[in-house]
Amino acid sequence: MAYAVRYSQYGDPDVLSLDQIPTPEPGPGQVRIAVRVAGVNPIDWKLRRGFFASGQQPEGPTGTGLDAAGVIDAVGSEVRDWKVGDAVFGQVSTGAAATHALAEPDKLLAKPAWLSFEQAAALPVVVETAYRALGLLDLKAGQTLLIHAAAGGVGLTASQLALRQGVKVIGTASERNHEFLRELGVQPVTYGDGLAERVRAIASDGVDAVLDASGRDVLGVSVELTGDPNKVLTIADGRAPEYGVRCSYGSSGTPLPQVLAEALPLLQRGELRIPITHTFPLEQTADAHRLSEEGHVRGKIVITVPESLRSE
Repeated sequence: MAYAVRYSQYGDPDVLSLDQIPTPEPGPGQVRIAVRVAGVNPIDWKLRRGFFASGQQPEGPTGTGLDAAGVIDAVGSEVRDWKVGDAVFGQVSTGAAATHALAEPDKLLAKPAWLSFEQAAALPVVVETAYRALGLLDLKAGQTLLIHAAAGGVGLTASQLALRQGVKVIGTASERNHEFLRELGVQPVTYGDGLAERVRAIASDGVDAVLDASGRDVLGVSVELTGDPNKVLTIADGRAPEYGVRCSYGSSGTPLPQVLAEALPLLQRGELRIPITHTFPLEQTADAHRLSEEGHVRGKIVITVPESLRSE
């Protein structure tokens, strides 16, 4: 038997439950991962709340979580590149907050020995999203980028990648995260009334582009600062059409393993930092969701699978 965190109706974190289920079996072209750690992303609680469900309830119990790191313990037919015992990380198709999850091989990357399972599980969504967003914004060295929620997982990743390209980065964040952002080279500003004036005081030549990773009613001021809605990209606010700005969800089309492989050397050399500031056991996934939904988390939240559940 296996365990999985699931929900049968949309709602707040209390709809999540830890259920005992039959151990999933990989089909043709799938592998099964014995999950060690699952990453938590805002998309997880947005799906749990039914933001993309058009008013319909789930058809049945639904797992949560996209990012997982663990060890392959079963391989389906037609799989050639992976074997039982391989340590991997990437995105799964059956809910990462579980003792076992199924994955497509082309969504996985081998976990290097120097990379912890915790750090590996923190990477897939934020790295892919940051690379995709920066590609769409197409900034050049010397230009200025404003990132909303610069201390979150996507914001931190995008900030550091943009700085490596010679882009000046200004980031909105809670004051308790300002010193950390300064250490990375980001110029922090606080949220709230007067944001446009605070940004202009730093960026005397103006803002060339904005990445909204917060989704907290910042599109209007972002368009004001750039003077052009086409220079604003959100990954978090469904009201983008109201402001004429671009909204990017999903994948860029670049294979996930390729994007992750590009980020790994930066992580190994310490040139990319994605701190894990909160860790919860699988049984407390609801608390992890609750914290993520509150916002203002620096870096990443992860969920660990206790040995007691893995060995049942």
